[in-house]
Amino acid sequence: MLESIVDYLRTADPAAIYLFLFLISFLENVVPPIPGDVPVAFVGYLCYSSNIDFFLSVIFASIGSTVGFMTMFLFSRMIGLKIYARGESRIRHGIVRAVHRMFPPDLMEAARIRFSAHGYTAVLVNRFLFGYRAIISIMAGFMHLHVIGVLLAALSSSVVWYAVLLRGGYFLGENWQDIGSYMAIYSVPLSLIALLIAFGAFLRHRKRHKTPHE
Repeated sequence: MLESIVDYLRTADPAAIYLFLFLISFLENVVPPIPGDVPVAFVGYLCYSSNIDFFLSVIFASIGSTVGFMTMFLFSRMIGLKIYARGESRIRHGIVRAVHRMFPPDLMEAARIRFSAHGYTAVLVNRFLFGYRAIISIMAGFMHLHVIGVLLAALSSSVVWYAVLLRGGYFLGENWQDIGSYMAIYSVPLSLIALLIAFGAFLRHRKRHKTPHE
């Protein structure tokens, strides 16, 4: 599949390539896992070897990623608000009650408050966290963070990420495919750090809830 995409991009006109950048970065947020980073790096190589504009590439990829992130965020936010709305309504059927049993409203409210304090930071670095991008958009929506704050953080994350990724493909030139190796090396320690932080937060949360009973 990747070879077919690369073959298409080699002969596509600039308008089609910019549209591709928008779509691949959008779909990567909405229908994971789509391997969007390597084709984007190839476009970075095209910026080096053809008339593809680097800044336009960053703009189209960043807008596509932000639109995709916000789509999942707003959908999750709408669902989360309905599931945890106070009072009785027609939406409180069996599925909602099952969700409440697994994720009690009082615990979710406490989680929402804690996530609100650090959630924007998570959104700000979401593009750099392989395997967690889609989860962060859903969690940010489920905890109903403010739309403008999430939009600005998601856009900033996308601009920085695609500028780095496209520039990486540009500098690697004919060796643009090596970008996957560099991303793998970089993603392992960063993912481990994210897991350690999450585990530490879980332990602190558990300790706080045990303390009143001891």
